[in-house]
Amino acid sequence: MITRKLKRLSVAAALVATTAAFSADTIKDAFANGKVSGNITAYGISSDNKGGTKDSGFSAGTASLSYETDSVKGFSAKLGYIAGTDFSEIEKGDASSFANDSLMTEIYLKYADDNFAVIAGRQEIDLEWLGDYNEAVVGVLTAIPDTTIVAGYVDRQAAADEDEIGTFARVNGTKGAYVVDAKYAGVEGLEVNPYYYSAPDLADFYGIKATYATDMFGIVGQYAKSSEDTQADGDIGHIEVSTELVGLSLAAGYITTDKTVGAGSISALGDNLSPFDNGANTYSANADTIYASVSSEIAGIGLGALYGETDFGTSSKESELNLTADYSISEELALGLLYVDYDLDASASSDYNSISATLTYSF
Repeated sequence: MITRKLKRLSVAAALVATTAAFSADTIKDAFANGKVSGNITAYGISSDNKGGTKDSGFSAGTASLSYETDSVKGFSAKLGYIAGTDFSEIEKGDASSFANDSLMTEIYLKYADDNFAVIAGRQEIDLEWLGDYNEAVVGVLTAIPDTTIVAGYVDRQAAADEDEIGTFARVNGTKGAYVVDAKYAGVEGLEVNPYYYSAPDLADFYGIKATYATDMFGIVGQYAKSSEDTQADGDIGHIEVSTELVGLSLAAGYITTDKTVGAGSISALGDNLSPFDNGANTYSANADTIYASVSSEIAGIGLGALYGETDFGTSSKESELNLTADYSISEELALGLLYVDYDLDASASSDYNSISATLTYSF
């Protein structure tokens, strides 16, 4: 489904997909046989804010364009760019997420063969605790059967999408962060994903995620723990079960964090664990979250509903409802709708409900 938290292709898949098996003979051919892709997006959001807070919202448009050369002797390159602007604001400053009118999101050099790949430069990454666009050097090893190992160093990071264009900012001051992420899928239906991250003088953290799926049943379990340099250590655990029933996809999950610092620095570089559009306190100290979701397709329209509650801190509680709908008008044109109802017991001024729409033409 189309939501504001779009999942991206994993860095491993993106790297290994282009290998020397499809290559040009010369650099000239590599450029001539390159591929252009991109999208044009219209986006709008309106929020009904509670507790005396003024309503908010904005509309905006973005256009992204990327060009990737063909491979020559295993080498290829890619350039990616996004530009956008807000069209309207309910209140001045509502479109502050557009810190830039434009951003070069990708510019990298890649080498890939059947067993190994390396990519250096600005690139899109989607690992369990690392996301968005990153200035990084990443290597991917696929020579071991049923195993993919990703190792890399990240220096800067930026977010850019239909509702925001940020700036590349330093990760962990000037010290960056290191990651090693492995996936093993040698047992039918099972994937095991251990990982280790290190941000010098900030924190190291490690964890493991296991996913098992059959045609009718699935279960995901994950645990991560941090070793912090400036605060107490954090941790987070997660379990989710899912099934298919009479055309419905059903799931229910539970997330829990450390009582003192919550997830600590584990979510500092990005995350894929929280299922919510907001989920402001999913990673907070002493947080226990339960949630359930249902999705289906009716007359070509994908529909989804997610509801969850988080008890956190000493006696605080938040709840959130997400409703989604997406429809492919054509192969290139898609419409997505998202409704959010968020309630924080301790602060009525934080409560809101919002609706957003995204119309995307991809090429």
